[in-house]
Amino acid sequence: MNIHKFVMPEVIFGKGSIQQVGESCLRLGATNVLIVSDPGVMEAGWLDVVVESCRQAGLNYSTFYDITINPKDKEIEKGGRIYIENECDAIIGIGGGSSIDVAKAIAILVTNGGRIHDYEGVDKIRHPLPPQVMVPTTAGSGSEVSQFSVIVDTELEKKMTIISRSLIPDIAIIDPETLSTKNAHLTASTGLDVLTHGIEAYVSLAATPLTDVQARNAISLVAEYLRPSVASKMNLEAKTNMAMASLQAGLAFSNAILGAVHAMSHAVGGKYSLLHGEVNSILLPHVMEYNLLANPKKFADIAFFLGVDIRGMSHMEAGKKAIDYVKQLTIDIGTPQRLADIGVERDQLRDMSMVAFHDACMITNPRDVTVEDIEELFRKAW
Repeated sequence: MNIHKFVMPEVIFGKGSIQQVGESCLRLGATNVLIVSDPGVMEAGWLDVVVESCRQAGLNYSTFYDITINPKDKEIEKGGRIYIENECDAIIGIGGGSSIDVAKAIAILVTNGGRIHDYEGVDKIRHPLPPQVMVPTTAGSGSEVSQFSVIVDTELEKKMTIISRSLIPDIAIIDPETLSTKNAHLTASTGLDVLTHGIEAYVSLAATPLTDVQARNAISLVAEYLRPSVASKMNLEAKTNMAMASLQAGLAFSNAILGAVHAMSHAVGGKYSLLHGEVNSILLPHVMEYNLLANPKKFADIAFFLGVDIRGMSHMEAGKKAIDYVKQLTIDIGTPQRLADIGVERDQLRDMSMVAFHDACMITNPRDVTVEDIEELFRKAW
């Protein structure tokens, strides 16, 4: 009999749930929190909401929001100093994947010491982390429920993937209202990240029945609600369902891990300051095409989850329909179609292929890959 493990935080989901941040920290024994965010979240007013919730709960707080879209090692060191100088005892992350990944990485440094580079890879964290409450404002990275933190090594120009059970936050608070302040471009980019999480988790070598149900639901929700969510900031039904899709895709990939799309996307993100979801959206159809051979049945399932009528088709035929659907979705919501369109240079493809080959996410890709295979995929996407 197979043994399956599934890990997740306490989840609070729903309109207005952001108001519960302060009380959630109190329940974890916090008295003095570091709130980690970014300039965009601050501008949208959500940082003020979290600060007010902490005030009402009687918590002392400090803030750190000097974060870029692909967060860097130096930002972690800076945030860690603020945590220690202010004698904080818990961390709140509010924002997209960048803010939440930074909050997690700061939590590692302030309790385990050294440099963030020491923790790249799997299960390198030795000491317990401070209480963590995470509030995503995008649908999105899924970082609020995952055992991942991804940080750029500025010296080597590559993303470090840190994977540990310790990184799963204590409480994730998902308020769909926070999505209403995101523009169509960011909604499209982050939504494609959700779809990539769902698809890669579903075909991952580490997938289980526990992760499959989450991935399946996420894929179906994206197919139905991403277009209307991109079309209107005020469509709360679409926002709520995309928030749920992001949560379920996050639970799926946190436990099943990912694949070649993310390994390659991390390599691109280490060299270029680009939206992670946008890079994923370009790479996803090409990697699906490559991986189809490894598990045609699962790709046929994906076509079905996406709403494609696959009656009378072989698994291979249905899998190809899933790829066609994803390509059309990227066109419909206006995400870029080629790496060249977003500034990736052709002469970097070989180096990025080497980096992607060694990324932790490549281990669970369903089809074996060589550096040459990765370079060929990059060329097709370029």
